[in-house]
Amino acid sequence: MVNIKPVLCAACGAILSYYCLFPKFRSGSISIDVLLVLIFIPVAFLCLLRVLASFPLLWDEQSGTNRQQLLSKRLRLLIFWTTAFSAGLAIGIAVGANIPGSVRFGIPEKTIRGISGTLLDDPRIVAGGRAMSTISLGMAMGNGGVKATSSGQITVFFREENADRLREFGRGTKIAADGELRISDTEGSGLNSMGGAPYTFTAQALHITKAAPSLERFRTGLRLGLTERFAGSHSPWAGLALALLLGIRDNLDTGFAAQYRNAGCSYILALSGMHLAIIVSIISFLLKKPLGLRLAAISGAAIIIMYCFIVGPLPSLNRAALMYLLGVIAVLGMLKRDMLSLLCMAFLLQISISPQSGFSLSFILSYLALAGILVIGKAVNGAFKGKIPALLLQPLSASLGAFIATAGVSAWFFTDLRPVGILAGLILAPLATVFMALSIVWLGLDFIIPRLSFLLGKILSFLYWLMEKTAALSAAAPGVKANPFLILFLSLLITVTILWLDRRRRIIAGRLEPFA
Repeated sequence: MVNIKPVLCAACGAILSYYCLFPKFRSGSISIDVLLVLIFIPVAFLCLLRVLASFPLLWDEQSGTNRQQLLSKRLRLLIFWTTAFSAGLAIGIAVGANIPGSVRFGIPEKTIRGISGTLLDDPRIVAGGRAMSTISLGMAMGNGGVKATSSGQITVFFREENADRLREFGRGTKIAADGELRISDTEGSGLNSMGGAPYTFTAQALHITKAAPSLERFRTGLRLGLTERFAGSHSPWAGLALALLLGIRDNLDTGFAAQYRNAGCSYILALSGMHLAIIVSIISFLLKKPLGLRLAAISGAAIIIMYCFIVGPLPSLNRAALMYLLGVIAVLGMLKRDMLSLLCMAFLLQISISPQSGFSLSFILSYLALAGILVIGKAVNGAFKGKIPALLLQPLSASLGAFIATAGVSAWFFTDLRPVGILAGLILAPLATVFMALSIVWLGLDFIIPRLSFLLGKILSFLYWLMEKTAALSAAAPGVKANPFLILFLSLLITVTILWLDRRRRIIAGRLEPFA
């Protein structure tokens, strides 16, 4: 019988209702009656299975086996899976209901001349030196001094002269801004829009009405201090170090980022599991021997929570942190050490804690990539084990699995696919790992022995140059433009074929094992 984990069934149910059913219900595409019928189907199937499983067991004397007992066992498994799937459906709908609704201004949109609210994230520098941030609306101001209570989230662009001031205050700051509301001519199609009209606000004047809470101000000050420390090196590599360590891409050269994107390796520049794994490895190396495995894991969990607080709410990083925290629980013996199950648990937890994060592109790509590594990559690794050197096979199978799993989504949101990223990542990912580790060492030396940090900066400059040239060479390879649905179909077909071949290989290996 196929070994299917109940938490995987729950995650599948949540994905169906969270991404497919509830958004259509919210946009009016389907009615509540249709939604209830769709939820009722697995419940009815569950009742049918329960009835079938209650039939008396019959002994098959000719074969000498209890086939009815085996059938009953499989029915009980189906009941278990269907129950988990139904629970996942309920979780997805409940989480979807908590996604912030469309923006409500309280006054006609054309009359709006100002807004006020709270910064939800750290302002980011965009093209032209302007700052961009998302705010939680509190009030809208219109012509003639009219004010109205507002709700929802909106992206605000601030003028260049306000950028540095905003960065000093950071997330949690209450602001008021005068300017112009902009509404796209097309209906919202973004992942976060949920069918609502995509609003942006261009601020001409900025007023800080209330500073962020003390803990947020401490966090912002720490981020600014680290930014200034790296900026003091006056080297191009400092911008890359900030992007890899803190997710701050304001100082990252735009040409460098474009080369990585064209090389199919932009994921290397986005904080994710790879970057967190480096930090975890350093923590494990320093703490495992003096504290032991369990205490080191608990200490590492505390450090990871602190690190995520400093960096901010990045969906891909939060996924990796949740995976690590669940892994710590597994080390303590409270969960099984099954990576796919832990991934499903992390997904259910993350959308429950932050309902709107599931519609972030980085969230979707992060989970799909790791699922591809754990499922497709593992199958490829098993198929070629012993035929390709392990040092090359493991990263190659992981890169291939992540590419296949994310191909459909990437083709949908980007103009083309970059298969060269499968090979380019084999070079750029290790270089980024070494660069990130040395950047942490440089930061420590810069506080203690600045002269040594200067010498290490030369090595970092060389690594930066090497990564830039490798990305530029890879970016020269042509991309693949095709219909996203065709790419999705082909990726699913390839996935099913790989898994079928892997299952067939394991069955044959199991038959030959007694003769080995």
